[in-house]
Amino acid sequence: MKNLQLTSQIHASAGRNQAELVLKNGTIINVFTGELYQADVAITNGMIVGIGKYEGNENIDVTGKYISPGFIDGHVHIESSMVTPASFANIVLPHGVTTVICDPHEIANVSGAAGIQYMLDSSEGLDLDVHVMLPSCVPSTSFENAGAILHADDLKPFYQHPRVLGLAEVMDYPAVLRADEDMVQKLADARNVNKKIDGHLAGLSHDAINVYMTAGIRTDHEAVTIEDAQARIRLGMYLLIREGSAAKDLTNLIPVVNDLTATRCLFCTDDKHLEDLLEEGSIDHNVRLAIQHGVDPVTAIRMATLTAAECYGFSEKGAVAPGYIADLLVLDNVEQVEIAQVYKNGKLIAKEGKMVAAPATVLPAPEALTNTVNNASVTTESLHIKLDGIQEAHVIDVIPNKIITNHLIQKVQATDGQFVPSIEHDLAKMVVIERHHATGHVGLGIVKGFTLHGGAIATTIAHDSHNIISVGMNDADILLAVQTLKQINGGLVVVKNGQILASLSLEISGLMTNRDVNDVLREQHRLDAALLEVGASQEFSCFLTLSFLALPVIPALKLTDMGLFDVEHFRHIDVTVHKKTVPVLS
Repeated sequence: MKNLQLTSQIHASAGRNQAELVLKNGTIINVFTGELYQADVAITNGMIVGIGKYEGNENIDVTGKYISPGFIDGHVHIESSMVTPASFANIVLPHGVTTVICDPHEIANVSGAAGIQYMLDSSEGLDLDVHVMLPSCVPSTSFENAGAILHADDLKPFYQHPRVLGLAEVMDYPAVLRADEDMVQKLADARNVNKKIDGHLAGLSHDAINVYMTAGIRTDHEAVTIEDAQARIRLGMYLLIREGSAAKDLTNLIPVVNDLTATRCLFCTDDKHLEDLLEEGSIDHNVRLAIQHGVDPVTAIRMATLTAAECYGFSEKGAVAPGYIADLLVLDNVEQVEIAQVYKNGKLIAKEGKMVAAPATVLPAPEALTNTVNNASVTTESLHIKLDGIQEAHVIDVIPNKIITNHLIQKVQATDGQFVPSIEHDLAKMVVIERHHATGHVGLGIVKGFTLHGGAIATTIAHDSHNIISVGMNDADILLAVQTLKQINGGLVVVKNGQILASLSLEISGLMTNRDVNDVLREQHRLDAALLEVGASQEFSCFLTLSFLALPVIPALKLTDMGLFDVEHFRHIDVTVHKKTVPVLS
């Protein structure tokens, strides 16, 4: 069969037979040379067989339009969209994203190997090519409790799957630095079968880049400054420039791009919320933003296509050239990246921002993935932050549109030896509750930046272990929010004065839902209205930002179910400040 296909492709390329499809008179965006020139694109068996003058069984005139390779998202957690891979595909394909490299570590932290298998099964046969990097750190550190623990032996069988590309973001730097046996085995297993390994160098030094590169790790998406970006490229890493919903780093990093470094820079979204995907797009948004900040349009498109393909070893993707897969975009405008048509394997699947291909069938989730909120009983007493007469505390300070935080030390209000949230000083109580094995672990902290006037918000989306996380202005509303999450099998909720203002059930591992995207969007809008009612900040996505405040591998101060965590010193600390033992951090 393959020989017959290759034979027909050669005949069509040589002009002996007509191609199946020809896009005629378009302006080719050549990502090899940077040129723009007019030519026909001939396609047979889903492959580009020629650039030049061709006739096809079907000819589509695209005069005045541009032909680009399909975009590739270098690193994405599909779970962050809160919908299944099939629904996610229907959202990003009209935005020109034809391939994604996904890391299912969100669902793996809740449901283990079964979660990985579900993501592989539910992304099978989609028009979107979904490639998978295996979660390397479940849990992300030993300083929190996740729903599962995945060792090297648990991951190894997945390398036989044709869409598994390698090992996902290695975020447990101490384990790499110490050359821990299981971590080394994970790295070795990937390298032994010539698979890729992604990095996660948030807040780490130049020396850490040396260690990661030595371990065979070749990418990073956690650079937040131009100095970070230059250091990674200088030592041979691919730089994934991230522009998601919570982490928006492109504007800071894009000055690093020049004619040489563009071959080492690609784009990713990492975590992008459903509303943002629908309203601004995916990698197409990154490309537009890069162009707006001075990057040559062809260079920006190269980063989203050929560089990404080279980074992840796709020898037949990323260019408009013979012998490449016909994943193509027809653009009305290059600078604005206005997408008129999307072709996947030579078939028209989206037009003018809408899918024209038949929607993919959504695979039901296994029962084991739909009953995952198993926290122990929580009382108001377990939510008390005792200050013992000390009124100076460590405070998590939210930085709008960043997943890093500041570590503040400031005076806080106390009544009867217990912390009292303050509207005036924008200080709220934060709670993380273990929800997988009913351990009864409750982490407590103080957070600044949400601007709440009352009530509480809570969610089962709390990277990466996805315990219950809540922020609120009184214990009663926090407790109601937590109880509601258990009732709806996970999701998001906003409460005020003992009333549930809005909620969204995410029944698949407390992270995703099988429901129609429009239904999810309507409930999301109700949540947005409820956030306004409790005074939540409009500078950033409160739920998305909250979800990252439990991630103990992102500087500077975070909260896990085991307590307040100082990321810079990699240790748990008390909420209260003990001046003799704890340094003042800015």
